[in-house]
Amino acid sequence: MEEKSLGHGVKIPLSLWQGKITDFLTPDLVKLLSNLHKTLSTNRNELLLSRQTRQENFDQGNLPQYLNKSSSACSTDWKVRPVPADYQTRRVEITGPVNDAKMVINMLSRNESGARADTAMLDFEDSMKPSWNNVVDGIYNVIEASKGTLSFTKKATSKTPEKKYQLDKGDMAGMMVRVRGLHLSESNITVDDEPISAGLFDLVVTFYHSHNILMEQNKTPKYYIPKCEHHLEARWWETLFTNLEKSLNVPIGTLRCTFLIETLTAAFQIEEILYEIREHATGLNVGRWDKIFSDIKVLRNHPDRLSADRASINMSKFWMDNYAKRLIKICHSHGAFAIGGMSAFTPGKDETIRNEQTAKVRSDKNNEAEIGHDGCWVSHPYFIGIAMEAFTNNNQLERILTDFDKYPDLLMDGKGEQSLDGLKTNLRVGIAYLRGWNQNIGCVSWDNLMEDLATLEISRAQTWQWLHHNVQLTNGSNVSPDLIKQEFNNELNKILEEVDQTMKNSSTEEIDKVKQEFTIAKENAEVLFLKTELPDFLSLASDRVQ
Repeated sequence: MEEKSLGHGVKIPLSLWQGKITDFLTPDLVKLLSNLHKTLSTNRNELLLSRQTRQENFDQGNLPQYLNKSSSACSTDWKVRPVPADYQTRRVEITGPVNDAKMVINMLSRNESGARADTAMLDFEDSMKPSWNNVVDGIYNVIEASKGTLSFTKKATSKTPEKKYQLDKGDMAGMMVRVRGLHLSESNITVDDEPISAGLFDLVVTFYHSHNILMEQNKTPKYYIPKCEHHLEARWWETLFTNLEKSLNVPIGTLRCTFLIETLTAAFQIEEILYEIREHATGLNVGRWDKIFSDIKVLRNHPDRLSADRASINMSKFWMDNYAKRLIKICHSHGAFAIGGMSAFTPGKDETIRNEQTAKVRSDKNNEAEIGHDGCWVSHPYFIGIAMEAFTNNNQLERILTDFDKYPDLLMDGKGEQSLDGLKTNLRVGIAYLRGWNQNIGCVSWDNLMEDLATLEISRAQTWQWLHHNVQLTNGSNVSPDLIKQEFNNELNKILEEVDQTMKNSSTEEIDKVKQEFTIAKENAEVLFLKTELPDFLSLASDRVQ
């Protein structure tokens, strides 16, 4: 394949060297990307190898443990750098894929009821498939959103007129960017023939182009960092932040970050992680869905800790509640924000469902506020006002949870039902999600829930775990390859019937096209869910454009 050399060892497929990317990848930025990659790549590879070693240890029967409780991180009085003025209120944060301009505008704007999130996370990770076009569109949307000039025009159809979406520069939610995790590589940008870290690429390119724009408006460049598994990984990110700031001659601490604590090993190292990033941290987040995935993945070979039906695992489970309270106690003790998790509900299509969904969101957010979180996440603009009602103060930094032991039990207990309905839900989600993935989409609204990569990962990991341990379901069936194949076919048939019903006014050609998409997705999901070895993630790199 022919490549374009950009200098300093950086290359890109020649076919991609066109359009917006030729404006983004300036000579100075290319040099910066090359230098940072060469500085950090060896350490990144070592950290990823360490993940494999840890998992091998867990697979042999060992369990995650707390680290040295007498360390400086855990036993001394320290604080994170003071939180900037424009980051002091984070009662409701909304998230969505960064590549979709319409969704970005809606996240940063007021909803139909006039409610607006305090902050909006523009996501390069779990809700966005990392195709090259999506990444480039995401970079463009971050730059334009930082200026307040992002707009989108929805073309007219035979049924609806043209509609234009644009930002109100004077009334925007605070913009945050979630970059891709340490494990992901950007295959289309290589340095000395090695794919660059996707998270490094996302962070450096967006910060390079937007930090001065934001600073001129007295705004802070804000980032979310996902999938951290160890405090030494946090140190890697901290080194990246510092080197980036030094390279661009801006003060240390210009960039501010929130880390998602969404892996089981990270839950045991919350204080150590926050300590490593204290010069740039504003807080930590309870990433509940990836945490459930991580619980299953880490403990996959432990027959006494098999996961119950996905729908039954919520924040009322003692290990989930303990993990959230541990995060709150530690964050507030060190002057950092403790942000709650995602309510993945969507409003539904009729009033009855909408009322049920609203009640679920209200209950979830009331619980998060009650235990001490400073704010929370929602996945749909409809719920912004509902979630805001739970958080009556700008923050709850004074809530230290004095009576809570910061070293609680964080391990899933292996109790609860494993049912045929739970298996069916997993398979159904697999079909729906992979249909979206095949269409270059990273999150789908499905059965009144927003399913993103994290919930797909829960579904496939749990199915693998049940199959691996030959779990007997509550109806007496044992989970086997034949049962999984049978239920995949049953769920596909149900979905095809639903397509006929929901698309009854569409043409035969349109209906057949959608049915074919679901059929292909079922075949893809079946292969994925029946793998003999459990892959760590759905993918470890973006697709290389040929």
